[in-house]
Amino acid sequence: MRERSNRRRNESDLSVAVRAAHAAGELALRHFHAKSEWWDKAPGNPVGIADLEVDAYLKDRLLGHRPDDGWLSEESADTAERLGKSRLWIIDSIDGTRDFIRGRTGWAVSVALVEAGEVTVAALSAPARGQLFAALKGHGAQCNGKRLRVSGLATLRGVRLPIDAVNLAASFWPEPWPGTAVEKPNSLALRMAKLASNEADAWVEGRSISEWDVAASALILTEAGGTVTDRAGAPLTFNKPNPVFHGIAAATPALHDVVRDRLDHALKALAARRHQKAASPGPA
Repeated sequence: MRERSNRRRNESDLSVAVRAAHAAGELALRHFHAKSEWWDKAPGNPVGIADLEVDAYLKDRLLGHRPDDGWLSEESADTAERLGKSRLWIIDSIDGTRDFIRGRTGWAVSVALVEAGEVTVAALSAPARGQLFAALKGHGAQCNGKRLRVSGLATLRGVRLPIDAVNLAASFWPEPWPGTAVEKPNSLALRMAKLASNEADAWVEGRSISEWDVAASALILTEAGGTVTDRAGAPLTFNKPNPVFHGIAAATPALHDVVRDRLDHALKALAARRHQKAASPGPA
């Protein structure tokens, strides 16, 4: 028993994360296309047996290897105890649940290790796509063992975005995007991973996003040479008391500032519309 415990302690954090994410992905895959039970934990926010089983498996596996670490997960009750931890596992058991329920492949199991507010290890398993992403801070990112690198696109012309095509020319942008829409998986982590894989060049999200949605993919992208910040251009910091980001801008380095400016413009335009609508008198 003591020898097994020593082996666990000696296994690298990256190996622990990758092995756990892979096994959790295989567990989730058993529920894929199956008639598992689903319900709404909040309006429009589905959860199911698959989410809970994967979450429980990851907690047992990861904290079994690293019992002193903290825990933050979409499917586990949050506690203030994690704030006092120097190391924290951030988990999304099934990111992209709607695609999972619909039988689409745009979902993934997300595992990230945070130390002093920074993600240092990431694993993202998309088993329905046959993809396993991994990253170690300062040592690059890979998918299925192949080194990842962002496109390096330097101008907006020809930019690829994982958004609905109709939104390329939406009125809230300062001007239409001079590029194309590419596949938009329901998983936010996979959308960002598309940049790391040179399948897209930029991604913006104006909604409030939980830390577990982007913890793993943020490291995968930055280790592939990309840039990701919040709406204000600040680096993403994790294990906050309120684990939420208000807007995300991700892109190749040369595009990031203009992409973030476009996001800021769009959010201000949408806020002005909401204010105008609220101030308009109703029908007499």
